[in-house]
Amino acid sequence: MTRVRVCRDCCCGTTGKHPGVDHDGLLDRLVATAGAGARVEVSTCLLACEKSNVVVVQPGAEGRLAGGRAVWLRAVLDTDAVDAIAGWVRDGGPGLADVPPGRAPLVTTPGVLGEAVL
Repeated sequence: MTRVRVCRDCCCGTTGKHPGVDHDGLLDRLVATAGAGARVEVSTCLLACEKSNVVVVQPGAEGRLAGGRAVWLRAVLDTDAVDAIAGWVRDGGPGLADVPPGRAPLVTTPGVLGEAVL
C-alpha cells in the first residue's frame, strides 16, 4: 500500500505561514481522492519547514520492488497539486508511475534528518 504522509505541525498546514489556504480542505480532498490503495497519514514536523506544505509519497511493496523510493513534494498549497498527487498515487506512485507532468518542480530533497523522520 502506498503511504502518503502529510506534514501538519509547526509550519505546514498553518494559516500563519500560508494565510488564505484551506489546509483542512486540501487534506480532506487528498484523503478522499487518493484511492483505496493508499493510506494518507498526518505527520508531525518532517523538518522541512522552509518547503511547506510538505507531502511525502512512499511506495508500496510493488513500487519498492520496482525501484521506487520515497518522493518528497514541496509547496503543496492548492487543489491542482493535491489532485495531481492523488492521481499519481492511484496510478501506483513511486516505482510504478512517473511524477505527474508539471509536478516535477515540486519534487524536493528530504528535510534535515532525511528519511529518518519517516
